[in-house]
Amino acid sequence: MIRGLTGTYTSSRESGEEVRAFRPFDLPPAPPIALTGDRQRLLERATLALGRLDAVSTLLPDTMLFLYSYVRREAVLSSQIEGTQSSLSDLLMYELDVAPGVPLDDVVEVSNYVAALEHGLARLHEGFPLSNRLIREMHGLLLASGRGSRKEPGEFRRSQNWIGGTRPGNAAFVPPQPADVGTCMGALELFLHAPDPGVPELVRAALVHVQFETIHPFLDGNGRVGRLLIPLLLAHAGILRQPLLYLSLYLREHRDEYYRLLGQVRTDGDWEAWVDFFLEGVEQTAGGAVATANRLLELMRADRGRVAGLARSAGAASRVFSVLCERPIASVGDAASRLGVSVPTATRGIEALAGLGIVSEITGRQRSRLYAYDAYLSILTRDPAF
Repeated sequence: MIRGLTGTYTSSRESGEEVRAFRPFDLPPAPPIALTGDRQRLLERATLALGRLDAVSTLLPDTMLFLYSYVRREAVLSSQIEGTQSSLSDLLMYELDVAPGVPLDDVVEVSNYVAALEHGLARLHEGFPLSNRLIREMHGLLLASGRGSRKEPGEFRRSQNWIGGTRPGNAAFVPPQPADVGTCMGALELFLHAPDPGVPELVRAALVHVQFETIHPFLDGNGRVGRLLIPLLLAHAGILRQPLLYLSLYLREHRDEYYRLLGQVRTDGDWEAWVDFFLEGVEQTAGGAVATANRLLELMRADRGRVAGLARSAGAASRVFSVLCERPIASVGDAASRLGVSVPTATRGIEALAGLGIVSEITGRQRSRLYAYDAYLSILTRDPAF
């Protein structure tokens, strides 16, 4: 299908040169996206994969055991797309307030991402609508500290930004002028709330992501917020009971194609190619999340059985093991505090787990030592970038 323009250009003068900013038309696209043939089959497969993922959340003994680490894995991946170098281990150590030698600005940004995501999920659970106000709140947390803290956290931009190039005049893409941002985001919010958007919820999520990235309403953090919107949309629509779908790994692995397709929507109106790409990503990512959850579940069951076979130290080891199933890096003091036991009891438990080869000490220090549940982390961080 050959489409026309998906927006209009407005001209302005920036630093003595003409700048053409792109303002997208409101959603949904016209003419409507054809959901037939191969695209319909892609939609059915992606929907089925999400159903399996949602079912897995009911099999886990405690979904939060998986969600805690999985959310942080997503935060690391999404931030790596923006150039940070922090690993999942860096983030977990930072949250324990013991992160010597890690890139502080990077790990702060990743930690902010976790705070923004958790805030958004908590607000949705309270019944707060997925809205521009909530998006701004999450952005405020995302840029609360670190390198973006001076770029108007929580506020739609009041100056022109651009993508690629050194200035708006030579940029690869210039989003809407600041005066148009509020109107564009208002229209996007209406589409978010539309009781009948004219497309299935998965396709609505695909369209919203592109529209948000095209509007680029903030001075910084647009990519991370745009990726955050995907699991929030699916949770808000009731497709997933828990926000277990995160596309950052898929988008990072196909980064060039991702950016090419975003540009193709803007220049050629090729929504269909983008939707196909998005649905393939949902299917792959949901399948990967199911496999990861099952591997973690099998690992924890097997290791819990090994712990139960211990003699005198089984009780202490079992309690400390429960801590590591939720947060796979811990100190003795952290374990003792969270369990409400004495430091000697926590020490006894960790030493028993180390004797079984379930945990290992990762700092090499004599004091403030940290212990990692190695096999758990290995499953979560199978990608070399971690």
